[in-house]
Amino acid sequence: MDFLRAVVLGLLQGLTEFLPISSSAHLAIFPKFFGWDDPGAAFTAVIQIGTELAVVIYFWRDIVTIASGWIRGLFSASAREALEWRMGWFVIIGSVPIVILGLLFQDAIKHEFRRVALIAVALIVFGLILGFAERWGLKNRPIEKLTTRDAILFGLAQSCALFPGVSRSGGTISMGLLLGYERRAATRYAFLLAIPAVLGAGIYNLKDIPGQANAYGPGPTIVATIVSFVVGLAVIHWLLEYVSRKSYTPFVVYRVALGVLVLALVATGVMTSTVTVS
Repeated sequence: MDFLRAVVLGLLQGLTEFLPISSSAHLAIFPKFFGWDDPGAAFTAVIQIGTELAVVIYFWRDIVTIASGWIRGLFSASAREALEWRMGWFVIIGSVPIVILGLLFQDAIKHEFRRVALIAVALIVFGLILGFAERWGLKNRPIEKLTTRDAILFGLAQSCALFPGVSRSGGTISMGLLLGYERRAATRYAFLLAIPAVLGAGIYNLKDIPGQANAYGPGPTIVATIVSFVVGLAVIHWLLEYVSRKSYTPFVVYRVALGVLVLALVATGVMTSTVTVS
């Protein structure tokens, strides 16, 4: 049964990681619909390695270009004029807030932040923020216009995703739209910015997979990670094509509707808000 649940949760992770609807919220909420234990923050962090490896494969040319340009800039003044040098630093700078805050609040992330009612509120509030950004953002700045200030703001927005329900991509994309960046530019940068944070968090939490913090154990966790990788690879391509032509409004509606439904279920006693990792 744990392996079947792992497949379902891996599928859920792959489908929701890159959409601005919060994969961590879905991994906390949906097991409650079926009476399953909360898989836990460690399980959630580790299976995100699968979807992030999908990002690495999909954007490998961008990653190699940025990394090589940044390394050249360490030794050549002329190379520091290139976009790749700046982008390398922007990813590093943008990753600092989530690393610091993740370490400071790691206990709350594993326990208090995973209360379902709070997650539902985050889905609604940050869904409305995404809707505001979609409606009022200028959406005309290319990624080449990225500045150090904006990289820090992107990083702060990403760090909000330490709270399940915010959405790493949703927070970063919302900030990008509010700063006037094009949808596709904001989305691509959100993917690149997430790589150090997600891989780092996943590797850091590997130590907890054999323990009680993980409801499913090493085998099912590996299965869920593989499933999330395969599904995530397909979702990346679809999302980038989607945002080139259409708005994020359907995701805003979905977030608010899911949040309201969960709050109603908690209020009527159909669903408990407490964490139930065994």
